[in-house]
Amino acid sequence: MKELFEVIIQTFLAFFSILFITRLLGRQQVSQLTLYEYINGITFGSIAATLATDINTKTYQHLVGLVLFGILTGVVSMISMKKRSFRKVVNGEPIIIIEKGKLLEKNLKRTRYSMDEINQLLRQKDCFSPDEVEYGLLETNGDLSIIKRQDKRNVTIGDLNLVAPSESIPTEIIIGGQIIYENLRKRQLTGKDLINNLKMFNVSRVEEVMYATIDLNGKMYVDKYDDHLNNNIDISEDNEGI
Repeated sequence: MKELFEVIIQTFLAFFSILFITRLLGRQQVSQLTLYEYINGITFGSIAATLATDINTKTYQHLVGLVLFGILTGVVSMISMKKRSFRKVVNGEPIIIIEKGKLLEKNLKRTRYSMDEINQLLRQKDCFSPDEVEYGLLETNGDLSIIKRQDKRNVTIGDLNLVAPSESIPTEIIIGGQIIYENLRKRQLTGKDLINNLKMFNVSRVEEVMYATIDLNGKMYVDKYDDHLNNNIDISEDNEGI
């Protein structure tokens, strides 16, 4: 019983310690973390987990280690913000892997990325071939930043000297076949209005809808559970496709 009580106390201590320290260190999206920050976070969590469950070592020893690790992380972060040379040592720097549609094999080897991984990153940027890219930089967080070749860039409304109407963030009104009445009221709609609008999408029951949104202009997006898609595209390597 004593051991259980110690684990409970240490867990609370570890939880609030890591909460306090991470709040001091700032917030960052997981997708924006560099390799150093990612490994640092794992180590930080490992120390906290040991603090919560290890009853064979005095609690204050783990707590001191956790706090000291947090302080060192904060110091490294502060120096990195002020010293560019130090930041390059800790986080590395972007590497050009595509230039004028050509892959730079030497730089690609430095990143240890396979072509499958590079193609995946390109597809996330709406590019399906390195030939479409003027410059491609692999960022320190593993993301790929690209400048498309001039003849591959999309024409924008600004290029045509046109003015587009302003857009709003769509409001979710149906999720998983369930009406979100609070959002429906925000758009000054009733359940009857919603049913009438759904009929334009050949929907007779709300339960048929997986997801639906509406914007300030009254434009709706409706995705049904049964989309009647007959020709599913297979992109596996054994079949024709991407």
